[in-house]
Amino acid sequence: MGKITIKDKTFKPYISAEELQTSISKVANEINTHYIGKSPIFIGVLNGSFMFMSDLLKEINLQCMVSFVKLASYEGTTTTGKVNELIGLNEDIEGQDIILVEDIVDTGNTLVKLYEILQNKKVNSIKIASLLFKPEAYHKPYPIDYIGKEIPNAFVLGYGLDYDGYGRNLSSIYVLDEQ
Repeated sequence: MGKITIKDKTFKPYISAEELQTSISKVANEINTHYIGKSPIFIGVLNGSFMFMSDLLKEINLQCMVSFVKLASYEGTTTTGKVNELIGLNEDIEGQDIILVEDIVDTGNTLVKLYEILQNKKVNSIKIASLLFKPEAYHKPYPIDYIGKEIPNAFVLGYGLDYDGYGRNLSSIYVLDEQ
């Protein structure tokens, strides 16, 4: 893994594919343990969560359902602070246990919007699973229940995370090279 250039920015290797898989296994084991005898609905937040969701579900040994929502709050490398709902839920989720699956939690603006939507649908419980978590950037009231890896407040891409739509297909995580 060497440095890569995406559009006009250079990124350096940060988290290897092997380290990601270890983090995903940790999250899957925690969920499998906490949901014994239950059938949660996993809701992936698109676009970023698709790779994490896929690899996570391969290690979930529970009866479960899978759905996706698409919300957007990024332009370039900075969050806009506004969350726009693009694609909503079609499933009846009233009374269900929900596990929101995020690629990364930083500001938490997306989570606040999703929490409001889900609470209005009278779900039984809501838990959040995130591959990456930026504790320095997150100042919202909802706990992040399952965390693959905590990272500093730096711009990362790869493994579902993007820079203006590019880089999601990388099997490792890269961090913006500030040099």
